[in-house]
Amino acid sequence: MTNRSKIALAVAIACSTGLTACGDLPNNRSLYSVNQPVVEHRNFTFDLNAPGGTVPISEQRRLADWFETMHLRYGDRIAVDGGMANSRARDDVAGIAGRYGMLLSDGAPVTEGFVQPGIVRVVITRARASVPGCPDWSDHYITTLENATSDGYGCAVNGNYASMVADPEHLLHGAQGTGETVVMSSSKAIETYRAAIPTGKAGLPAISTQSGK
Repeated sequence: MTNRSKIALAVAIACSTGLTACGDLPNNRSLYSVNQPVVEHRNFTFDLNAPGGTVPISEQRRLADWFETMHLRYGDRIAVDGGMANSRARDDVAGIAGRYGMLLSDGAPVTEGFVQPGIVRVVITRARASVPGCPDWSDHYITTLENATSDGYGCAVNGNYASMVADPEHLLHGAQGTGETVVMSSSKAIETYRAAIPTGKAGLPAISTQSGK
């Protein structure tokens, strides 16, 4: 084989290798990340005996132990399901949840199995956020002729969002406000100051100048 043939063979091998690698070229030419957080929900259930529509102290203790075992935290949703859900039993469960600073949600998610009469089912719905497929280091190209973003574009930022957000539900629809803005809260303090009776408006107190009085 001549030197010219060897060079031609080397060029052909290099070209074929390059074409094979080009099959995984990035094709996202926008600044919109295809690696987006995904929120998953899991339901955990706990059945309580509620004879007569109330939760006995013994069952309330079991519920408190379960909350402790589940490490109840901000972002969890607590709901009550069952035929007694609108009776005193709901208030009993709400009292235990209130010790953890939690409120009961309206309605309950669909869970497996049938809730028997005289039973109250407490459901904890816990959300978890992640970015599937990240990190993605399959893209070995620094630049592309199509000016496309890398395969792992968005993994870092969105991955941090998913791991740091206190309530993953906020990634779906944002936090629900109370309708009161910071300006409204500040205005309350200003209005209270303005409505206060000025010092001395009622006149100076009468004080006797006689000694000993």
